[in-house]
Amino acid sequence: MDRCGWAGTDAAMVGYHDTEWGVPTRDDRGLFELLILEGAQAGLSWRSVLTRRDGYRSAFAGFDPVAVASITPDGQAALLRDAGIIRNRAKIASAVSNARALLEVAAEHGTFSAYLWDRVDGTAIVNHWSEAAQVPVTTPLAETLSKDLRRRGFSFVGPTIVYSYLQAAGVVMDHLTCCFRHAELC
Repeated sequence: MDRCGWAGTDAAMVGYHDTEWGVPTRDDRGLFELLILEGAQAGLSWRSVLTRRDGYRSAFAGFDPVAVASITPDGQAALLRDAGIIRNRAKIASAVSNARALLEVAAEHGTFSAYLWDRVDGTAIVNHWSEAAQVPVTTPLAETLSKDLRRRGFSFVGPTIVYSYLQAAGVVMDHLTCCFRHAELC
């Protein structure tokens, strides 16, 4: 079975690739989870974040944005001692402020999902890349969305992170055409 090369042979990476990456996500909690994890990945490998996912679930109340938005400065300081997550002050603070911003967007648009999926008229962008070198690291959509998210108070949402987020959430389907998931998700 052929799959995208980035999945490698690591069981966690293969499992993530085979069951989650690129699958359209439309619930706010799932979208918030991916937003936190993509932000946590900045400067690191996806594997290093993925292996801490359970720690993130525990530390961030199952990725409940209401609960995360209420984390106090003392709570953030406690998270800096949590070995189950990446202990980076800016990334922890970003998760809390992003939860607050996400809730504001959801209040304005009905859901955060509606805000995000309206960017593509509710339908995933399906690309047909045959080689990994063809897959961009950002696009005009990611750049526009990044700018709007930052305007709304989000952080760790530069264009490259946003494009990776769009791929993970299935808003953009970038499985290679040789990958078995490409045909399944089309």
